Amino acid sequence: MTDTNKSKKPDYLWLVLFLIIFINGFEAGGYQSSLRDIGQSYDLSVTSMGLFAATELFATMLAPLILGRWADRNIKSKCIMILLGIQFIAATAILFSNAQDMFVVGVFFVGLTTSALQFISIAALADAYPVSGSKKLGFMTSMYALGALVAPLVVEFYLGMGMTWRVLFAILSVGSVFTFTGIMTSGSGERETTAIPSHNSTENATKKEATFLVGGILLLCVIMCIYVGFENGFTFFVETLFADVLNSSLGRYALSVFWAVMIPSRIFVGYFADKARTILISALVAIPVITVILSLMNNSLVVFLLCIPLGFACGAIYPCVLNMMIPFAGKSTATATGMITTATGIGGFIFTALTGFMADNLGMRLAMEILAAFYVFSIASAIFAGRLHKKALK
Repeated sequence: MTDTNKSKKPDYLWLVLFLIIFINGFEAGGYQSSLRDIGQSYDLSVTSMGLFAATELFATMLAPLILGRWADRNIKSKCIMILLGIQFIAATAILFSNAQDMFVVGVFFVGLTTSALQFISIAALADAYPVSGSKKLGFMTSMYALGALVAPLVVEFYLGMGMTWRVLFAILSVGSVFTFTGIMTSGSGERETTAIPSHNSTENATKKEATFLVGGILLLCVIMCIYVGFENGFTFFVETLFADVLNSSLGRYALSVFWAVMIPSRIFVGYFADKARTILISALVAIPVITVILSLMNNSLVVFLLCIPLGFACGAIYPCVLNMMIPFAGKSTATATGMITTATGIGGFIFTALTGFMADNLGMRLAMEILAAFYVFSIASAIFAGRLHKKALK
């Protein structure tokens, strides 16, 4: 039987990569909505809760610095399987240990692996699907939002059933095993081919692919550093805002709504990937404006409703940045996504700890307003990055 008569192996690599991102989002949303219960379990202040959250985010910052070049030099599917194995061990250690020190070490490695899985999975998708990659990135990032949306509802359910917050890490352990199996059986390599270009266009395309625009990537890093810093500062403490400031039990539901509206937002960016620059700047202006209005409100229902446009604007940032990154990255997609992920870790680590400190000393409302003020730097970076992006596409 000839090769042309052989049945083609089903391609489901993208589905497994989507699932990895979904589980990452689930872990992030679950940890955020469990932080108050974890704090009560270990008798932590709000400042200490911020430092606990920042431990994972510090690892998120560290992972790309250590693993970015490693992923570009090796087969990405094998890198993903190694990281899933480490993630399983870390999550299982947290599940079966009551020691506070073991929790800190375990959550550090959970942060390290989820961060690396995030940027390597994105790079693997871009490499394997050169034709449909831009559109798939929008859908892929929506999987993170979907996971983060579902997680608080699941946490609310099992805590309401009298179970411990450690159930989150049991779910993460099972997810690690399932996705490891999926990656192992799906294979690796490019799944799509582009049309054969002429000799001159091939030469020009090769030059473009070989070019790594550090300036453009660094500007995108500034945007993601501030955005993820804000996102973590908001999502880790939104339940505290509702419970302690607004005397409301809507906190976990607000967190779910915030993540829920990110899903259509990121799908929207996927469909309109060619408008990424315009969408990005619009979202960066909307976020601080909505946040300041939200911080001034005393009605918990109004604050809950404001989480809808805030989440929609936040949802657009990540896929827009990734779409703008592709022409800047050349062939070093893992290095570029690694740099951006490092920036998100820096932002998450600093701003989450800072939010906890400001909430204790200045109040939660003023803490939110100060977070919003940092977007001035994001807007300026987006304008300059947009100009470089136009040149890169020519």
